[in-house]
Amino acid sequence: MTEAIRTLPGPLGPTPVRTLALCLVSTAATGAGLLLPAALGHTLDLLLTRAPATHWVLYCAGVLLLLTLLDTCETVLRGTVDARTSAFLRLRLTEHVLAVGPRAAARFGAGDLVARLVGIAAQAGTAPTARAALLAALAGPVGGIVALALIDPWLAAVLLAGAPVLALLLRAFARDTRDCVARYQEAQGRIAQALSEAVRGHRTIEASGTADRETARVLRPLPELSDAGHRMWRVQGRAAGQSVAVAPLLQLGVVAVAGVLLARHRLTVGDMLAASRYAVLATGVGVLVGQLAGLARARMATERLDEVLTEPATRYGKQDLPPGPGRLELRGVTARRGTRAVLDGVDLMVPGGTTLAVVGRSGAGKSLLAAVAGRLAEPDEGEVLLDGMPVRELTHEALRRAVGYAFERPALLGGTVEEEIGLTLASPSPTRIREAARTAHADDFVRRLPQGYATPIADTPHSGGESQRLGLARAFAHPGRLLILDDALSSLDTVTEARITAALVHTDDQITTRLLIAHRATTASRADAVAWLDAGRVRAVGRHGELWEIPEYRAVFADGAGP
Repeated sequence: MTEAIRTLPGPLGPTPVRTLALCLVSTAATGAGLLLPAALGHTLDLLLTRAPATHWVLYCAGVLLLLTLLDTCETVLRGTVDARTSAFLRLRLTEHVLAVGPRAAARFGAGDLVARLVGIAAQAGTAPTARAALLAALAGPVGGIVALALIDPWLAAVLLAGAPVLALLLRAFARDTRDCVARYQEAQGRIAQALSEAVRGHRTIEASGTADRETARVLRPLPELSDAGHRMWRVQGRAAGQSVAVAPLLQLGVVAVAGVLLARHRLTVGDMLAASRYAVLATGVGVLVGQLAGLARARMATERLDEVLTEPATRYGKQDLPPGPGRLELRGVTARRGTRAVLDGVDLMVPGGTTLAVVGRSGAGKSLLAAVAGRLAEPDEGEVLLDGMPVRELTHEALRRAVGYAFERPALLGGTVEEEIGLTLASPSPTRIREAARTAHADDFVRRLPQGYATPIADTPHSGGESQRLGLARAFAHPGRLLILDDALSSLDTVTEARITAALVHTDDQITTRLLIAHRATTASRADAVAWLDAGRVRAVGRHGELWEIPEYRAVFADGAGP
């Protein structure tokens, strides 16, 4: 195996006992299958000489019964190991994607990640059983050759003469199958990503009447997917056809030599029967072709998972946050996206317990600044400090306990309304949850729901503004030092936005520092200070009324509202 083996905790996978048991059962089944021809041959000799053969007939029946039991155990173990390994891989991939954060979706795309998590993980989950099955499949030909050598070395020699041809066929098959599987899985990922984008933009598609065009875009990789799939079948069919052409010739050669030896009284009729069966086992390329195809699919699937798992996760420090009011500092922060510096040498200081509004034109870097401030994104240069402590030195628990977020499109992750609002609380308090909902002006519409705060989110009809209010309530319930609102008021009506902004700015809580991404002049006017971003740089910091005297600053606000 390649470095894809790193996805699994050892060659036996996450269920080593069951995988080892599967290897033993598969090998035992192969061994029983190798005993049967010899037993049948010896029984036939006894019957032809009219010697007592009852015990050997019963022995053959017992071997057949054992094969049936082993086959049943192998089927159960295979299904169990596949299911447990797939579940392990999905859990590990999910944890790693969450640890990597937004970089995972930015690199691979949400749709492709879902495809890897669902279908690709299931294929990769068959890797331990595919290896066990391949070992058993290899044991059959090897055991057949050894059995032929025990009957007569000439029989094994005939078979070994054609073994290099079969080995070359299998090698070519494994190489071609790998290429086909890689193309097939890559096309699957592109279709999944395009479908995910279409689902997210379904309203735009419906409004623009471009459903047919979008369907064509989603299915554009389908011919490549079909071509890769058909090529896989052609490769497998060609390998099976070539083996069918070679294997019978080898079997016929073995039987012919066995006939000559029989005529010379060096073999019995039973030996000839056993030799014919062992020749079939030794040339069982068809079984090997199937097992190699399964292993190739599992290997490529595991490598596609490794592409995600090798994406470095965010590393956290070991320090706790010292006492402080929540003072936020950005020192020489530069953050690039591709070759463009979205933030360029940003220096900014937000005193503890104050509200800073960040304004700027679209593309100025406001959302990236909000992400960098709470370490949802890493700066390429510079550092971010909270109460004098670099945030990269904080433990994950200390950082997330100190920093709360509200977003333009909050993710409502299921559960009840109360559970959603209290998501970040270690011990959710109904009193705190309802207080946060009132601050976010969500309490009224929540109480009108059929079960109030106990209403499941899935059964809660809510507009964009109501979703934002639930996200704000969740942020307000968070007892941190720094609260970052990344365009979290954009879907609210002006009256509700004004009330929430006023509650934020005029709160008696001097512990929490607020960083507010603002698009409306009225919102900026209520903040203690405004940072004006222009092309990734801080152009000015001051009170909104002071900055309003600058024509370029007024042009930032599309609504043209006054100070």
